[in-house]
Formats: sequence, C-alpha cells, structure tokens
Amino acid sequence: MENIKACRFCKSENLATYLDLGFSPPSDKFVSEEQLNHTETHYPLKVVLCKSCGLNQLSYTVDPKILYQEDYPYESSMTKTGVDHYHALAETVANRFSLTNKDLVIDVGSNVGILLEGFKKRGVRVLGVDPAKNIAQVAIKRGIPTIADFFTPKVTKSIKKKHGLAKVILGTNVFAHIYNHHEFMEALNILLANDGVFIFESPHVMHLVKNLEYDTVYHEHLLYLSLKPVIQLAKNYGMEIFDVEEFPIHGGSFRVFIGRSNFYPVSQHVAEMLRAEEQIGVHSEQKLRKFAQAVAAHRIEFVTLLKNLKQKGKTIAVVSTPAKGMTLLNYCRIGPELIDFATEKSTLKIGKFTPGTHIPIYPDSELLKRKPDYVLLLAWNFSKEIMKGLAEYKKAGGRFIIPIPKPKIV
Repeated sequence: MENIKACRFCKSENLATYLDLGFSPPSDKFVSEEQLNHTETHYPLKVVLCKSCGLNQLSYTVDPKILYQEDYPYESSMTKTGVDHYHALAETVANRFSLTNKDLVIDVGSNVGILLEGFKKRGVRVLGVDPAKNIAQVAIKRGIPTIADFFTPKVTKSIKKKHGLAKVILGTNVFAHIYNHHEFMEALNILLANDGVFIFESPHVMHLVKNLEYDTVYHEHLLYLSLKPVIQLAKNYGMEIFDVEEFPIHGGSFRVFIGRSNFYPVSQHVAEMLRAEEQIGVHSEQKLRKFAQAVAAHRIEFVTLLKNLKQKGKTIAVVSTPAKGMTLLNYCRIGPELIDFATEKSTLKIGKFTPGTHIPIYPDSELLKRKPDYVLLLAWNFSKEIMKGLAEYKKAGGRFIIPIPKPKIV
C-alpha cells in the first residue's frame, strides 16, 4: 500500500510524525518452519498526529487483505476476562435499549461470535460481519450467522434487504482497524434504524500515552483513538456521540455511543472525557514528542534487563504471543538470543515462529517441562489471570517479567 498524504478523518495534510518504531512485519503473520527460508516483508511503523482534527494514526497502510484474509490467527475467546467482558457488554446494551426478539444486532469484526452469543441468549436476532473467512467459519459452527466480508455500503445494502434495519451495530476493537472510515460511516448510515445506536469500543490513546503502552502500535491498529476527532467525523454523517464510558480492558479502553443527531440526550461524560484528553495532551505535538522520548528510554531499560539475566546464565521464555507483543519484540530486537522459546494456548500459533524475531512457539505444557527461570508476559494486560494460571510454575520457583509500563520482575 502506501504512506498517507492526508488525515484519514478530515483529509488535512497537516500531519506531524512523532513516534518511529522502525520496520516490522504484520504482528499476526506467524511464520511456519518452511517460511523461515523465505523473505519476510517489513513495513514502516510510525505514528503521526493530524494537527487539524487531533487524530493519531499510522503513517503507512498495509493492505487489509494481507492483514485479515491470509490465515488470521486471532480468536477473541482466549481469556476468561475477555469473555466475561463481552457478555457483560451484551447484557448492558440489551437492557439499556430494551432489545426484543424483533430487534437486529450486528457485530462488525465479530470474530468467533463471543459478543453476539450474549445477545442470542436473550433471544435477540444477531448477525456477524467479519472479513477473516477462517474465523467466520468457526463462528458459523458455533451457531452465530456470519457474513465473511468487509463492512461496506454494498454489503450493508444486501443485509438491509434480507434482514431489515439494525437497532444496534457494534464494533469492539475494530473501529481503529478500519481502512476507510468514510466508507464505513456510509455503510452505517444505510443500515442503522432511526433510533439505532452504533457502539464501538477501542483502546484510548490517553492510556497509551500515560502508561507507555507503545506495544499497542501495530499495522492492524491504523488509529489511536480519542473522542475529539470522532465527534467531528460523526457530525459529518448526521450523527453525534451521546455517551462514553471507560473500561480497564486492553490497557484502558473507551466505549462510545453514537446515534442520529439530536435523538438521544448527550451525557456529561462526553465533556468530561474531552477535558481529560486535553489535560494529558493527546492532541499536543509537544507532549507526544516527550512520550516518544520515554519510549526510546524504555527500550534501553528493557533490553538491558533481559541481557543482564542472560549473562547470569538464566533462561527466559515468553508466555502468550499477542499482536502487541510482536511490536515489542521487533522494536526492541529481541529474538532467540535472549528468549529461549514461547508458549501458546492458540492452536493457530503452536508450531510456528514469531514474526520478524523467529522465536519458536510450543504448547503451554512446555513451560512445566522446561521450567525456565523467567517468563516474559507480553500479554501484560492479562497478567493477573496468566500468573494465576501458572501457579504450579511459580511454586517451582519461576518468576515473571512484566514489560509495560516499566519493566519489572514479579
């Protein structure tokens, strides 16, 4: 694809690059043994600020077909924390908007259908839309009707014809991945009922900056969202943000409620969040450059910690290989010389190697077999749950390394 010349939301060319994480392969492109002999394509990983509307975004767009339609390995059902969160979301939305069996709920980027399952249990009509064909098949087998495609005006016209208008359209951890937001908003306008609501959930750039969560920067995440630019985008399509909530999941996310203009009363939470964004400086080039300096310092501190352990003859393994972890490994250039092996629950990754850094991935059982001295938790946002699950390893004397926001040994 290409470097962007204008902001993805407001089309302004007034862009400032502030974070450069070098070149990286896509975070979900795990490598088979046979592919180790082939060249891996690395793409630039830089974040720019639009000085006109305040949107933080990647400077380079990788073709979404490469990211999502070639053996996409992410399954949303991997952690109890995640499943509980999605089922609670379904319950909250069904209650708040008094959903009945006549209403249609659509989930964009529905993955294996965890969120829609929560609505289906309550008798609501559900439909998933997800471009990853292999993942859509899993959802269908689980009883969640799913269209394996991107959410475009063409697709939503055919949904409207077949199923009618949607009362609720959701997108959890998908709004920041969209390649063309103007096309998405058009598609939304076609399918959303007059009293309909679009709800998206996404990591908030405020937490990324405040807690140094730079590992959440990867090619699938085209945007690092805040409220201010989204308000303007919605306005252009006759919609408005009427409420916003915050959640600790994925290192700090926000849930945004969008309806047709003047349909729902606007909560004071919207003004409160705009003030918080201003305070932390997520639209200030000067404050973002300070954040980038802290990222560079973190890399030195983190790599030094691992090298010191290796020099003392210690063994280090990685438990769980989320996309964010691949940014960390590639930016810090951490490979098999520092990490002995990685383990995973996901059968889609076991037997493969991490993208770019080529650390071999084994099943979780390998951990107790080999008992490494230290375990690096790349999925630090689920560290409590992971450490609880590894009580036996801990009992055997194992210790944990949590990399973000400050590298520490637990």
